[in-house]
Amino acid sequence: MRKKREEAMKMGRKLSAKQQIVHFIKYFKAHPFLYLMLIPGFFFLFIYKFWPLYGLEMAFKDYNIFAGANPMDSIAASDWVGLKWFERLFSSSQFPVVLRNTLVINSLKILFLFPIPIIAAILLNEINSHLYKKTLTTAIYIPYFFSWVVIYGIFYSLLGSYGVVNTILSSLGLSRVQFFTDQSVFRGVLIFTEGWKEIGYNTIIYLAAITTIDSTLYEAARIDGASKIQQVWHITLPGLLPTIVLMLILKVGYILDTGFEQVLIFYNPAVYDVADIIQTYVYRIGLGQANFSLATALGLFNSVVAFILVVSANTVSKKLLGRSIW
Repeated sequence: MRKKREEAMKMGRKLSAKQQIVHFIKYFKAHPFLYLMLIPGFFFLFIYKFWPLYGLEMAFKDYNIFAGANPMDSIAASDWVGLKWFERLFSSSQFPVVLRNTLVINSLKILFLFPIPIIAAILLNEINSHLYKKTLTTAIYIPYFFSWVVIYGIFYSLLGSYGVVNTILSSLGLSRVQFFTDQSVFRGVLIFTEGWKEIGYNTIIYLAAITTIDSTLYEAARIDGASKIQQVWHITLPGLLPTIVLMLILKVGYILDTGFEQVLIFYNPAVYDVADIIQTYVYRIGLGQANFSLATALGLFNSVVAFILVVSANTVSKKLLGRSIW
């Protein structure tokens, strides 16, 4: 059966549904322990991903947490209200503000931060000293393991009203900059700190992709007299293109997810107008005001838009570049 399947794939033909089922059963019998190892993963998906989907009903109900014996029973016992919460959400004066902030902040992050790991990976790949390369890679990768609370503490000590930066500015006779309360500066702080934390991790991904490029291509290019810039342009970048496309599609899909933990820890009421995003708004009205139905409606809207964006970005990439996730 396996031989038939390989022959069919070589010939460009697809196996029938019956043949695929027979092939799966045979493979399952031959490797039962491989499927046994999937059980913890499926358990995780069910508990944390599929079971919470039941709570989406709250977006279409007037949820009352005291309507049942427990929160799950309360969902079933609450009254259906149709699209009431979506109408209230879209008519709210706050919704356009948080939607605009979410789109602007994440668009700026994609614009300024997306190319940097690609450039960093290419530059690191050109370093000949193995020790220096490993040291530098580790140095830019370490911040990824810091929690946002720790990062906030680090940057508050640097950028706070009496932090290192403002102390230096004051000693030079310049006015202090309120990095955490000035609306014209705060988004820049979010983008910079996001880059400081995440660039190292993304650089590792692109470095791993570079290692898959056939080294004989570089040897042939050097023999033909190609410069380093030409080798990067004609060999490295095309080799990285599948990974770049994949990462860009994922970034576009998460354009409404600007980093809840980061914004929640960094922002304050003084910068709500430029920093309050969908996730923090859901947190404030869901837990702060106990309006779980409205928060669920907003979260569902966020998920639907993200799904549409991922599918759209994948389709555009497939048509324009001939590369996609599926």
